[in-house]
Amino acid sequence: MLRSLHVVGEHCGSHPVSTVATENPTRSIGSVLRAYVALTKPRVVEQLLVTTIPAMLLAQRGVPSLWLVLATLVGGTMAAASANALNCVIDADIDAVMKRTSTRPLVRSQVSPRNALIFAVTLGLGSFGFLWLTTNLLAAVLAVATILFYVLVYTMVLKRRTAQNIIWGGAAGCMPVVIGWSAVTGTVEWPALVMFGVIFFWTPPHTWALAMRFREDYKRAGVPMLPAVAPAEYVSRQIVVFSWVMVVWTLLLVPAASWIYLVLAVVAGAWFLISAHRLHLGVRRGVEVRPMRLFHLSNTYLMALFVGLAVDSVIGWPAFGWTFAF
Repeated sequence: MLRSLHVVGEHCGSHPVSTVATENPTRSIGSVLRAYVALTKPRVVEQLLVTTIPAMLLAQRGVPSLWLVLATLVGGTMAAASANALNCVIDADIDAVMKRTSTRPLVRSQVSPRNALIFAVTLGLGSFGFLWLTTNLLAAVLAVATILFYVLVYTMVLKRRTAQNIIWGGAAGCMPVVIGWSAVTGTVEWPALVMFGVIFFWTPPHTWALAMRFREDYKRAGVPMLPAVAPAEYVSRQIVVFSWVMVVWTLLLVPAASWIYLVLAVVAGAWFLISAHRLHLGVRRGVEVRPMRLFHLSNTYLMALFVGLAVDSVIGWPAFGWTFAF
C-alpha cells in the first residue's frame, strides 16, 4: 500500500501517473492554499456536513450544545478532507486521463504526492484526536474507520475492479450521520442506521447519473463504473430501482419524527421518483436524455430531506413513535 502511495511516475493499472514529485516554489501563498483546499474536495465535504447537523438535531430531538455541533463539524470536516486527499493521491493516474478531474492539484503538479500524503495523514490523525477530545471516543473511532474504509476498500480495491464499486464503497459517505448521532448520544441507535441507509441507497442513483454523463471519461480511465460497462437502459432501470428503495427507506424514520418530516419525505420522494422514471423512459425510447438533471436534483433532494428532518427536530412536535426500535 505504501508503495502505491509514494511512487510517482510509475504505472497504476494501465495508465501512467502524470504528476511529478516537485512543486513550483515561486507560487504565491494563496495559490498554494487553494491547491491544498482543492485536494479535500470541498464540495463533497459540504454535502457530507449537510447531513451531519440534522442527525445531531434528531439525536437531541432539539438543539444540542452549539460547541458540540461545531466540534463535530470541524472533526468531521478534517476526516472527510483526509479521505478525499488520500483518494487524490491514489487516483492521480485516473484523474490525469479524465476530463472531469484533469485540473486537480496532483495532476497539475500544484502539490507533490509526498506533501499531499503528509497533509492527508495529518488531517486524519488530527480528526481522531480532535473528536476524541471534544466529543467522545466512539465518534473519533467511527471517523477513522470511515477514512480507512474509503481509502482501503473503495479507492484501492472496489473502484478499479467492479461495477458494484459505488454501491458498497458509498457506505463511507453514509457515516457522517452516524458520527453526528454518536457525538450527541455516545451510542449508535436505530435512527442513525436508518439515516445511514437513506444515503446508502441515494448514492447509486446520484453517482450513476453523473457517470452516465461522463461514461467516456470512465471508459478511458479504465474505471468500471456501471454506466461505462453496462447498457444505458440497464443503468437507468437500476437508478429507478434504487430510487424506489431509497424513498421507501426514508419512511422508516417516520416513527422518530412528526408530520413535518412525513409530508416532506413523501412529496420530495415523489418528485425524485418521477424524475428517475422520466430518465428511464427517455433511455428506453432512445431519445436524448440529460442525466445531469437527475444528478443535480439528487443533491437538492437530499438537502431538502435532511433540512426537513432538522426543522422537524427543532420544532419538536410529538413524534409518531419515538420509543419504537428495531
